[in-house]
Amino acid sequence: MESNFDYTIKYIIIGDAGVGKSNLVLQYVEKTFKPEYANTVGVEFAIKTVTIENKVYGLQLWDTAGQENFRSIARGYYKTAACAIVVYDITCRDSFNNVKTWIEECKNSATKTITFILIGNKSDLAEKRAVTEDEGRELAESYGIQYYETSAKTGTNVEKAFSESLSEIIKKIEDNLYDLDDENCGVIVGSQKTKSFSIEKKPHNKNTNSNKKKKCC
Repeated sequence: MESNFDYTIKYIIIGDAGVGKSNLVLQYVEKTFKPEYANTVGVEFAIKTVTIENKVYGLQLWDTAGQENFRSIARGYYKTAACAIVVYDITCRDSFNNVKTWIEECKNSATKTITFILIGNKSDLAEKRAVTEDEGRELAESYGIQYYETSAKTGTNVEKAFSESLSEIIKKIEDNLYDLDDENCGVIVGSQKTKSFSIEKKPHNKNTNSNKKKKCC
């Protein structure tokens, strides 16, 4: 199925390797979960079509690799994103400790209009929690951004996190905060045709040794 978009909006999903970024995208787009998911190599791409008040939004979801050797690739996507979803694993303290680095690194390259969302993933593993919900919320509040605890496995809060981030972006569009003549703002006006609800892998590096599934901690 093809869709004509009123707006195309670019999202970038960032965070350490193993925190569940790819499964978050998969859950949001296809409502499925893969227990064994190979680490992203470079960047992977998916699209989601959302209709709100008779307007059609095409969400481009750029899922980036969390491994250090692919960080330079991810940086190239910061400057053209309308929204950055920053993900950590609630069972992995290191991934939480690295959130500030991810946010600051993205802010240094992104436009001033970028929307940040902080996600603590793997809430289905609460018995193994290493980061409290209060800690996640306090960190988000320190940056003035929204916070959600999600489970890519069960789908808990996944739709909510993406939907509310889109609502924030739509509000910015309505308030004329984007320079819509500049595609680097992450919001493109007009009709574009693309396949809906599909995931297309676009690896930028074929180093198979870096593509094996690893635990976060």
